[in-house]
Order: sequence, then structure tokens, then C-alpha cells
Amino acid sequence: MRKILVRLSVCVLIFTVAASAQKRIITEKDLFDFNWIADAQISPDGSSVAFVKVNVNAAKTNYDTSIWTVSTSGTEEPRRLTSGIRDSSPRWSPDGKLLTFVRGAEAGGAPQLYMLSMAGGDSWAYTSDIRGAGGPIWSPDGKWIAFGNSANAEDLAKQGKPAVPAERESDVRVITRAVYRSDGGGYTDPTHPNHLWVIAAPRSPEEKPTPKQLTSGPYSEGGFVWSKDSSSIYFTTNRVAEPYYEDPGTQVYSVALSGGEPTLLTKLDMGVGGLTLSPDGKKFAFVASAPSKPVKSYTQPDLWVMDVAKNAQPINLTTAFDYDVAGGVGGDQAPPRGGGGGGIAWSPDGRSILSTYGKEGSANIGRFDASDGKLADITTGKQAVSGFRLTTDGSKMVYAVSTPTKIGDLYLSEKGGQPKQLTRINEKLFSKLNMTEPEEIWYTSFDGKKVQTWVQRPPDFDPSKKYPLILNIHGGPHAAYGYIFDHEFQWMAAKGYVVVYPNPRGSTTYGQEFGNIIQHNYPGDDHLDLMAAVDEVIKRGYIDEKKLGITGGSGGGVLTNWAVTKTNRFAAAVSQRDISDWAAWWYTADFAQFQPSWFKGAPFEDEGFKKRSAITYVDKIQTPMMFILGEADYRTPPTAGGEELFRALKYRKIPTVMVRFPGEGHELSRSGQPWHRIERLQHIVGWFDKWMLGAAKPEYEIPQVK
Repeated sequence: MRKILVRLSVCVLIFTVAASAQKRIITEKDLFDFNWIADAQISPDGSSVAFVKVNVNAAKTNYDTSIWTVSTSGTEEPRRLTSGIRDSSPRWSPDGKLLTFVRGAEAGGAPQLYMLSMAGGDSWAYTSDIRGAGGPIWSPDGKWIAFGNSANAEDLAKQGKPAVPAERESDVRVITRAVYRSDGGGYTDPTHPNHLWVIAAPRSPEEKPTPKQLTSGPYSEGGFVWSKDSSSIYFTTNRVAEPYYEDPGTQVYSVALSGGEPTLLTKLDMGVGGLTLSPDGKKFAFVASAPSKPVKSYTQPDLWVMDVAKNAQPINLTTAFDYDVAGGVGGDQAPPRGGGGGGIAWSPDGRSILSTYGKEGSANIGRFDASDGKLADITTGKQAVSGFRLTTDGSKMVYAVSTPTKIGDLYLSEKGGQPKQLTRINEKLFSKLNMTEPEEIWYTSFDGKKVQTWVQRPPDFDPSKKYPLILNIHGGPHAAYGYIFDHEFQWMAAKGYVVVYPNPRGSTTYGQEFGNIIQHNYPGDDHLDLMAAVDEVIKRGYIDEKKLGITGGSGGGVLTNWAVTKTNRFAAAVSQRDISDWAAWWYTADFAQFQPSWFKGAPFEDEGFKKRSAITYVDKIQTPMMFILGEADYRTPPTAGGEELFRALKYRKIPTVMVRFPGEGHELSRSGQPWHRIERLQHIVGWFDKWMLGAAKPEYEIPQVK
């Protein structure tokens, strides 16, 4: 019997090795074949799920979005519902017979609302607004749809009339607000705020309903929620003309379906997200960070409830819960288009509120008691759960799950049953790839704090060999890495690098104190956490200490710059969408309110700006540096980061290269043009290959005149 068992073991081993040998390593260009699921919506009867499928287009220059459906039986393949390539925001009618969605114009123009009958037939448009329509929400009785529209009085006057060419359309901008542009959106247009509109829900293409505007004025509204009886709509707004001078709180209004002046219900001293109504229509639940006095750099989001009444006072349910409600973890593989997500939801009996929460690099769904905030876990495990939705009766829930080796797939949870996987959206590709699970490590930093990191090792890793190491630093700084798919880490490991990605102090998912400890000291002690992570991995004996690289984007770019002013231990550095000069950033970034949260005052009041800027210590840098910049990045403008350091290092004759991506904003690594995302990865690893592995890279050299 023992001999038989030995033979079986050998056979299993041979089979495992053979199966591994048949797989290939992941490449940077595999991104072109990735599929993403966004904005999943379960039907009222729980029989199917509509979702947005996102994929790279044929030209590899952008992303297509289409609406698909999958049965909750788990026995059928998903099927496509809509024919457009700019379709998003699927929303079921309360009876499940219709599906409304948003279709974006393929050649410019405004997005419009479309309707699709589940009985069959083609979809049809039922809006034609000059500024477009978005965010459709059905009334509980199924008779109306609320949506957002930014058309102003001038636009409405022109609608339906022949265009009259102007003598000259001025391209001159008169800027009056300190916050005048946004990353990914360009210059803001305060003359076109978002307002609440309603339209009678059409049941056939022959119906031609006329939309009605319910709110107006110079401020944007959002967070639309129907009353239980469909007679009115609640909405949120931040009615502050110049947010540069004050951190606006949220005002909650109601407006009758019949029209009239909106009624102010309450004004809250905090930013509200995910406003949702209880099943009996008497309470709101929402997520917000508690007003902080004194102001903090990071204030952990909590779950709140509030009566639907004038001047109602909110109650914080999670004051004793020291993790991020509605939080999650970050990777580079969130859906680049498609929107959605799903924040919080009431249980059908109104006794509890469901929400995701982030804890120690994982994100799961919990059930919080609506009276005392007591938590009961619904999902558990080392994973990143997002975008959950419930049926009306709460019997079924759909959500997306991502892991380090899987982009988010849909799962169904039913009472008393085990989660059921509904989609395998990337199985055809991923079954061919030899990807590895990262190792989780907790280590002790310089002051005794415990810090979590992950180590992504190459496929077919051999601990007896010596490997080059890349330290990869997340942005934020109030964000977190964790148990989620990250193409960049998998690919770097496939190229032969050990990738270390820690969550230093300042990271989320570890409690309020750990997140806020870097206030007025960023960058600072977080740098020491990062160096301790490198040291911890070196202890394991498989790292070549002469081949260490460092990279990071946004806040990770800040810390990359800072690190090379403090140590020469890295053979090469790649700083992405970075900040090197805090004062320049304060003057040029697309948002304000940096003080007193990050700094104690303005640059001309607080010497901390200079002390904490890498450009101040540029004379200390000896590390060869690459800077990766988006030319349309308004979050961390190139003039406040890589451009400065590049020129300074050139002056000092330190090897340096600047790689600029035209038209790309701050989200290049996550939602940028697909080809640009590929080239970004190629340049990062190309720089490390040159300085750590000795690879010839003539594109990074200045040709010598002979």
C-alpha cells in the first residue's frame, strides 16, 4: 500500500509540474485581452444580473463598454444585451420588465438615456437633451425616472432651434475660482452645474415623454434618492461658492415630483456619500468622516443614520469600529470605465445596514446593526469585495471578488448557502498564465509598530538564488495595497524581480491612529517603514543587495523622491506622477484645502513645505532616476514634480530620463489609453533592466558626437 501511495504522489507531482510547464508567464501586453466587470445590478426577482463589460477596443487606443446579463443559476454563460460600445449604468425597472441605461455617443455628442424591453426587441432612446443625461434612477412605483443633466437656461433656449453661427466664439477663459480645473476633466465649467430632472418612464418606442427640470441654480446636486411613495426625491448638494476658503459640508434637500421649491432638511458638517433610504422611508443611512477638531490629515469613514426630518441629527453607528467603512484596497485593475460600485444598503427589515469595509489589506461585506453598529461578517477572507447589490427581499446578493490572481468576477450569495461564482470573465486567458500568490509578511518597524507588506516572487522561484528587488510604493498617501489583482506586480515578477509592496504608516485599513500619524510629517517616518520592509525581505537571503530598485506613483512618487535624498542604496528609481516641490503643488494642483490637514499653513507661512520637499535636498541624490509624467495631469502637475527634479539632476550630471505621456492625466496607470499603459510598464522595467541587470537601452542615452 505504501508503494502505491508513493507512486501516486510521484504521479501527482509529475502532473503538477507538467501543468505548470504548459503555462506561460504573464506579459505586459496581456492587458489588451483583459475583461472587467463594472456596475453589476441584480434583477428584482433575483433571476439574473445585468452588468457592464469593459474591454480594450480593437485599435487598443481606448475601452469599449457594453451591457451583458448572466443568470443567477450559475449554469449559463453571460450574454450580451446591448449593441453599443459606450453603454453603461444598467438599471432594472421595479417589475424587472425593462432595463434603462446610458449610451454615449461614439463620435462625440452627449450621452442619452435608452430603454430595453426584456421581452425582446431593440433598445430605443427616450432623451435627446443638448447636454446629455446620466445616472438614471427608477421611482419605486416604476412610473418615473430621475436623472442628472447640466443644461442651463441658455442651452434650453437653443434646444430644437437651428444653430445661429456666432461672429466669433471666444476661447479666452476668465478664471474667478481658485479651484478651476480637475484631473481627467480639464477646465471646470461653473455655468453648467448638474441638476435633477425627471421623465415619465416609456414602455415602448412610440411614447415620447417630455423631461422636467426639478432643481436649478448655480450649484450641482447629486445623490438622488426617491421617497418610498414616489412623490418626492431627496438629493445632496454642497452650496459653497468658493470651496477654497471653507471645507463644504453636505446639505440634504427634498423636492416634490410635481415641482416647486426644494425643502432644506438638514445641513451636515461633513461630506456625505452613499445616501440611501430605509425600507420604511423614515431614515437615511450614509457614509461620512466625522467632523474633525482639530482637523486631521486622515479621518476614517464611518456609517451614520439619520431621521428623514427637518434639522435631524445624524448618529454615528461605528465610532467603536476602527476600520474603514465602505473602504477597500487599491490595485491597477479596477474597471477603467463603466462606473458603478455600490456602497451601502439596508436590510429589507430595516434592522441592519450592509457595507463593505477595509481591514488589513482586505475588503469584505459586513452587516452593521442599525441601532448599535454591531458588526456581523457576511463575507470573509483575503480578498477584495466590491460592488454588492441586493434583491428587494434581501434573499440574494451579488458582488464582485478580486484576488491577487484574479480580476473581479461576480458571485452570488443566498441565505443559508455557499457563495456561487457566476462569471469567469478572464478564465480563457488566465488559465494559460503562470501567476503566483504573493507572500504576506508582518514586520516590526523602527519604533515597534507592526507593518504589513506583500512579496510577489517570480514564477519558478528558487530560494537558493539571488534576485533583484523592486520596492513599489502606493499613492494616497491614505490608501492601501492588499489582496487584489495587480498586473504590474505580476508582470515585474514574471520579468525576474522580487516585488515588495508595503502599507506604511498613513495607509488605510489599519485604524484611525495608524492612518493619521503622518499628519504634518509626510514624507517622514513612513520612509523608515519602507526601508524596514526592504531589510525584512533581504533577511530571507534571496535578494541581491546591489540590485535594489524603487518606484511609486502619486504619493508613491513623493516617497520615491524622498527616499533617494536619504539613501544611496537603490541602484535605480522610477518616480511617477510625483511631487518634488510642495509649494509648487500647493499653487497649481486641481484641489485645495491642504492646510491645516497636511500643512499648518500656506507655503509663505509654513517652512514645512520646504523641509519636506525632495527638491530641497537634490544635491544628495546619486541614484539614476526616471520620471513618468502625464502631460494632462492636474492632480500632481509635472511642473511641481518630475520636471523640476529632471532639470536639477541634469544640471548635476546624474543619469536621468523623463518620459511624458501626451493627453494622460493622473490615472494613467489605471484608466489611461491602453497602449500608454503598456508603454509605461515597459519604461519602468526598462530603466530597472538597464541599471540593475546591465541591459543595453540606447533609448535612454544621449548619442555621442564622434
